[in-house]
Amino acid sequence: MANLKTIKKRIASVKNTRQITKAMKMVSAAKLRRAQDAVVAARPYANKLQQVLGSLALREEAMAHPLLMERGKGRALVVLLTSDRGLCGGYNGNVSKAAERFIRANEQGFENYDLMIIGKKGRDFLRSRAGMNIVKVYENVTGKITYATAQLIGEEIVSQYTTETYDAVFLIFNAFQSAMTQIVTINQLLPVVPMTVEEDVHVSEYLYEPGRGAVLDAILPKNVEVQIFRGLLESSASEHGARMSAMDSASKNASEMIGKLTLIYNRARQAAITKELMEIISGAESIK
Repeated sequence: MANLKTIKKRIASVKNTRQITKAMKMVSAAKLRRAQDAVVAARPYANKLQQVLGSLALREEAMAHPLLMERGKGRALVVLLTSDRGLCGGYNGNVSKAAERFIRANEQGFENYDLMIIGKKGRDFLRSRAGMNIVKVYENVTGKITYATAQLIGEEIVSQYTTETYDAVFLIFNAFQSAMTQIVTINQLLPVVPMTVEEDVHVSEYLYEPGRGAVLDAILPKNVEVQIFRGLLESSASEHGARMSAMDSASKNASEMIGKLTLIYNRARQAAITKELMEIISGAESIK
């Protein structure tokens, strides 16, 4: 009978877990819709600005502005976007592993890499890994994303680049495709990468108003802020999509487990009843 009680308690426990996972799925689904709308609204501007800056970098000399200037291969900054909460499948693990591979492969040829991590989970994943130099962690940023937050982070990055603390800055995040699919994306923020053109294409000069210096001083730091803001929005939508999928899978697994446990409980109950009947019959036979 103790075995039956244990199974019954386990069934109740799994049912409670299923209620929690279903509730989390519904919450993530509601948040995903808002996050997806924000991403769709931000993408055209971010993409066009990046395209314009690539075209501008192609036309301008590197000496025209510090953010266009390519320096040596000394130290690079990797900005990694993760979440502050878990229970979202492989969302945090995938992007954190991508950052680790990027640093260890060192295809860019830098001598050293520093990590600026947004989100607790990226820090928890990488802080015990050898060679991962975490210099700063931002927590509780991904819960409510605002442009002001991206602006502050962007200003810090631009300041560190212009003071030659770093020779390049890379942004790594999960780009949202669907609730089931998130693509790890690596973008070079600084220096601005010139766009590629065919050899026979004529590259015309830009006319600046009010002046070249004023335009570059305004638009180049702005691009860093916009790309970080876009990355935060993409990461938020990816997180909610991954959590919704993970909670849906957990709810289905819980239902399957409840079915198996119920079957085991019924068999154990049947065996217990059969055993009691046999004892009764044996007792009656012994009296005769």
